[in-house]
Amino acid sequence: MQKLTNKEEEIMIILWRLKKAFVKEIMAEIEGNRPHYNTLSTIVRNLEEKKYVGYEAFGKTHRYYPLVSLEDYRKKFVNSKLAEYFDNSYKSMVSFFAKEEKISVEELKEIIDLIEKKK
Repeated sequence: MQKLTNKEEEIMIILWRLKKAFVKEIMAEIEGNRPHYNTLSTIVRNLEEKKYVGYEAFGKTHRYYPLVSLEDYRKKFVNSKLAEYFDNSYKSMVSFFAKEEKISVEELKEIIDLIEKKK
């Protein structure tokens, strides 16, 4: 599984949410600066070449859908970021977010509850 560019990830997040979509429907979901239609179409075709999306043909147009699940992508690349930035330490990662005040005490308690329920 190849790592996606930021723009490709943005498009995949939209497709994961929509399940199936034409390029114009993807375009409507993009927030902020929208690429030109042809640029977006090229990005989607690149995702097809990378085997992230498939399509159904409707005449000259295509409706695209994910071939890779969000969960599979997340597992692959979150784990790689964990290794890259936190030396494979979940403790280091959680500590980082706590120090940066990106995670609350309540959220940490919820995580602890989840861990304890797994035991």
